Amino acid sequence: MLELRNAAKMVGGEYHIHPTDLTFERGSLNVLLGPTLSGKTSLMRLMAGLDRPTSGSVYFDGADVTGMPVQKRNVAMVYQQFINYPALSVYENIASPMRIAGRDAKSIDTEVRKAAELLKLTPYLDRTPLNLSGGQQQRTALARALVKNASLVLLDEPLANLDYKLREELREELPRIFAQSGAIFVYATTEPSEALLLGGNTATLSEGRVTQFGNTIAVYRRPVDLITAKTFADPPLNFIDVTKAGGSFHHAGGAEIVVPPHLAGTPDGAVTIAFHPHHLSLEAQTAASPKLVARTQISEITGSESFVHVDFNGVRWVMLAHGIHDIDPDTEIAVFLDTRHLMAFGPHGRAIATGNQAA
Repeated sequence: MLELRNAAKMVGGEYHIHPTDLTFERGSLNVLLGPTLSGKTSLMRLMAGLDRPTSGSVYFDGADVTGMPVQKRNVAMVYQQFINYPALSVYENIASPMRIAGRDAKSIDTEVRKAAELLKLTPYLDRTPLNLSGGQQQRTALARALVKNASLVLLDEPLANLDYKLREELREELPRIFAQSGAIFVYATTEPSEALLLGGNTATLSEGRVTQFGNTIAVYRRPVDLITAKTFADPPLNFIDVTKAGGSFHHAGGAEIVVPPHLAGTPDGAVTIAFHPHHLSLEAQTAASPKLVARTQISEITGSESFVHVDFNGVRWVMLAHGIHDIDPDTEIAVFLDTRHLMAFGPHGRAIATGNQAA
C-alpha cells in the first residue's frame, strides 16, 4: 500500500503540490487526471522518491520511505518519451532490469517471453528498437517495466506520442495487463476518455491540488465540485449561471428550466447548472426536456457524430449530435436539454447534487 500523508512540494516559495493525502492499494490501477501543469508528474516524482516532499511523508506498506532514494525502492517508470537501449535487441532491452538484479538465465528467458507475448512483441525479439514502430518501442518499454516485478509502476502519459490507432490498441490492452500484476499502477493522463477506458480509481488534479479521488466512474458521475467536473469533461463541460426559485431555474436571458426531481432539494438562490455535450440534443430525449433556442457558431463533423457549437444567451455550449449535421453559422436552432443528467453547484463551486451521469 502506498500512502501520501499530507505530502506537499514547494519550489521557490510556491506550492507545486499542495498538502495531499492519498492511499493506493496493492493490485490497484490509479489514474492521475488533469491538464498540463496540473501537478501529475510532480506527484509521481514524490511517489517514486525522485523528489522529497517539502512537508508531509510517503509510506509504503506501513514503512516511512520519505527520505529513501528511488534506487532503493522497487519502482518502475515509463515516460511519455519512452527510453530503450538502441544497441540492444528487444529481448535484451526487456531482460536488462533482471540481468542487473542478478536473475538466472532460465528465469530471465521465461519472464521475457511471457512479457513479449503479453505485449505482442514475440516476432520482434531479435530486432533493435530503431527497427520498430513507435508503438512497438513503447510496448518494449512497458514490457521492461513489467518484468522488473516492481511494487510500484508509474506511467507518465505513456501513450501521448503514439498515433491514434496505436493509442486505442494499447488502451484496450493495458487494463488486462494491469489485472495480471499485483503491483500498484499509477497512470497519468490529460484525457478524460482515457481515464474512463482504463477504469480503476481516478484522482483529478488542478493547479497542484487533488480535487477528488475515488472509483473512476463515481468521480465522473458525482464530482464534488465544478473544478472536478470540468477536469473530467472532454469536450468541455457546458454550464450556465441561473437562479433557483421554487420549482424552476431562471436565467437572466429569460429562459426557464423546470428543476428535475434529483435536484429538488437545491436551495433557492444563485446556482450553476452543468451538463455534458451528449446531454444536449436536436430532439427531445424525454417529455420533460426543455426546448431552448440557441444560435450556431460552428459545426465539427467527425463522421458518425457532429460537435455543434452554439451560443445560448451569451454562453457558449457544445452539443454532441449523432450523425452529420452541417449547420450554417449564425443559424437559430432549437436544442433540448436532458435534465435527468443536470449537475448543480453552489456559489463557491461545491456540488449541491448530481444526476446519474451515464456515459
